[in-house]
Amino acid sequence: MPALPAFRVPVLPWVAAGLMLLALPLQARPFPPEALRGELVVTAPPEVLLNQTPQRLAPGARIRDGANRVVLSGSLVGQKLLVHYTRFPDGQLRDVWLLTAAEAARQPWPRTPAEAAAWRFDPPSQSWTKP
Repeated sequence: MPALPAFRVPVLPWVAAGLMLLALPLQARPFPPEALRGELVVTAPPEVLLNQTPQRLAPGARIRDGANRVVLSGSLVGQKLLVHYTRFPDGQLRDVWLLTAAEAARQPWPRTPAEAAAWRFDPPSQSWTKP
């Protein structure tokens, strides 16, 4: 029986493609228009300080890091973090995003519901404009 020819897969192009994917910048995370900016300190989960005021994380609240991965609140105890956040109607924190340096540099960003109501949000550019 004749020997079958060896099938060779060119590895170099696949490695190069993988490296190019790693070099791509992360896409900007889309924040909802109701997301406000604040400073969060997790004290004793689910208890937190938001802008130095005692607050509570809702059951099932999601905290996401700069790579959009879910982070457990217990791993953040005692750290001062710049965040965007949303609330449930009862006032408990629903979603929290830990900001990257690039996201934190986006100015202005509302810190209160009154500012968000008065300013204009452009979802595609993820930017706010004051009146």
